[in-house]
Amino acid sequence: MKKSKFLPILSLLAIISLASCSNKRSDTPRVLVFSKTAAFYHSSIPVGVKALQSLGLKNGFGVDTTTSSNYFQEDSLKKYAAIIFLNTTGDLLSGNEEIALERYIQSGGGYVGIHAASDAEYDWTWYGNMVGAYFESHPAQQDANIIVNDTTHLATKGIPSTWRRFDEWYNFKKINPDIKVLLSIDEQSYQGGKNGAKHPMSWYHDFDGGRAFYTELGHTDESYADPIYLKHILGGIKYAMGDNTGNYKKAHSVFAPEESHFTKTSLIKGTFFEPTELTILPNLDVLVAQRRGEIYLYNNESKKLKQAGFLNVYWKTEKPGVNAEEGLMGIKVDPDFDKNHFVYVFYSPKDTSVNRLSRFTFEKDSIDLKTEKVILQFYSQRDICCHTGGSIAFDANKNLYVSAGDNTTPFDEAGQKYVTRGYAPLDDRPGHEQYDERRSSGNTNDLRGKILRIKVKADGTYEIPEGNLFPKGTDKARPEIYVMGNRNPYRISVDQKNGNLYWGEVGPDSDVDSLDSRGPHGYDEVNQARKAGFFGWPFFIGNNYPYHAYDYATGKSGPAFDPAKPINNSRNNTGLTELPPAQPAFIWYPYGVSPEFPSVGTGSRTAMAGPVYYSDLYPSSTRYPSYYDGKFFFYEWMRGFIKAVSMNDKGDFVRMEPFMGHTKFNAAIDIEVGPDGRFYVLEYGTGWFSKNEDAGLVRIDYKK
Repeated sequence: MKKSKFLPILSLLAIISLASCSNKRSDTPRVLVFSKTAAFYHSSIPVGVKALQSLGLKNGFGVDTTTSSNYFQEDSLKKYAAIIFLNTTGDLLSGNEEIALERYIQSGGGYVGIHAASDAEYDWTWYGNMVGAYFESHPAQQDANIIVNDTTHLATKGIPSTWRRFDEWYNFKKINPDIKVLLSIDEQSYQGGKNGAKHPMSWYHDFDGGRAFYTELGHTDESYADPIYLKHILGGIKYAMGDNTGNYKKAHSVFAPEESHFTKTSLIKGTFFEPTELTILPNLDVLVAQRRGEIYLYNNESKKLKQAGFLNVYWKTEKPGVNAEEGLMGIKVDPDFDKNHFVYVFYSPKDTSVNRLSRFTFEKDSIDLKTEKVILQFYSQRDICCHTGGSIAFDANKNLYVSAGDNTTPFDEAGQKYVTRGYAPLDDRPGHEQYDERRSSGNTNDLRGKILRIKVKADGTYEIPEGNLFPKGTDKARPEIYVMGNRNPYRISVDQKNGNLYWGEVGPDSDVDSLDSRGPHGYDEVNQARKAGFFGWPFFIGNNYPYHAYDYATGKSGPAFDPAKPINNSRNNTGLTELPPAQPAFIWYPYGVSPEFPSVGTGSRTAMAGPVYYSDLYPSSTRYPSYYDGKFFFYEWMRGFIKAVSMNDKGDFVRMEPFMGHTKFNAAIDIEVGPDGRFYVLEYGTGWFSKNEDAGLVRIDYKK
């Protein structure tokens, strides 16, 4: 029998057809309507859901609905041709729920965002890029002219070229330049537009392997009865659904390890009295500093604790109504500890009004006090409160970093008519020096309110590394300064591969903006310095929000400070008058909900910087998964969380996610990575200035 030359071609077509069928998400296309709100609730959501269900019924696709983020699992999402975010607001998804959505889009899935879908997930850069922009503000609801920019797309075919309609009109920020605009709004036709002549209102784009469509329209109930509007969103849904196929082999985002693989292992509990910082020896023994002067040694083999040293420190004032925060504040072993047995300590000696960085030798499980080498020290005003800093870290080049607080009283001065009220303390009147931040944090000739960087030599002296903020010999500036403009940089860390410096900045207390007279309300900051710089305090906070000059004698406010050209004209300033340009914070958040970083929650705040993790630096038997490579960990003493922050190759923020989010930590005050690649967490405990039963040392173990 003669073989047909068409058989191989037919066979190939059959294989292609079968492969295509195997990637079908479902026999009948289905969409998932997600309408969770974690912030403002739109009353039009129920009518919007009904309208979408009706569109599905009339146009041959199924519609499922949910308000639960628990639905965002790979097995659930993969059956949908598109996912519709209907007026969702706030922090919607967490951890692996976010990764599930990323993988869904990467597999070829489709996304539809309606109206407030852009008012969500501000601390997840991928989401913002997918939606195409973030909500910034809106004026009152009103009529406006919508302009059709693309008449060929499914979402705009047949729509009048100028479409007059009533709705709530968003102004946008962080607009993705890759979006393809379908509709724009004529800002001359209404009041309150802020995006200019090319103010987008609806768009689409191919994104990360999938498709994304967004329309700003859809705030009002009436929208979902408008035939033109329904035609518009139907076209967007059809575009997003594509051919109803998906291929998860193309998905590249990786799920985080489940929390059940991590264990919080208690090493010591109920013994410590105000522990401050820990450091881990090469043999996995741990030294723990206590504010009142004790240094303890945890023996990794015997599992026992002993006192290894004691420094006579200033930790308590006799002045009524003042809580001293000084004492023994920081401790760190030398990078070459195996060879030299050096330990560095930052403390406040009782007999001298200074904060001091010293080096000791550790021999036979004890700190040898006779070996002390005073490396540097600087004046610190006493019998006042607050802010000490005191954290010590090394980079991969063995440069030493030490943080110093501003040594300034943030509280209102008794008996004064005009006071700080939780804003920046700027009182430079004679006799009120402790209420003037500009004498310390804003002073280039003072080491308080700074993070210092030095290279310690074998004899205990030091030299200045290249790249500090002020070159050696600069008039009225200290060369030790790497970062200035700090309030209370309580915990610091250095990326061991790229040298980026991180610190948590404990911020001021005001919870009310006074933008026209005093300045912004308080924020805590998590900061990143890729190079030396001025980070704003006391002239700016957060995203360079400016404070105003203020006359404490008359109560009159002056102009807001300029972040491009900060001027320190305090009579207590002994340094340069013009400061370097201010650098904005990496992460910032207030007592209340953070619009930019909502997943940090609300409440009291004390930001702390932990390590940047790299699994290849540690033994395979005990290290954490490579999923965490390059992620920066920060934590909250008061709010009790640990977050892992993903960054791009430049170090820019991408997203944050909880680490052991269901595990309780008792006021973590220090987190360090041991030579075994595991986190060691020092818990201060839940009571202030006291010995707490829940204070302790824990290790985070990972089991595959």
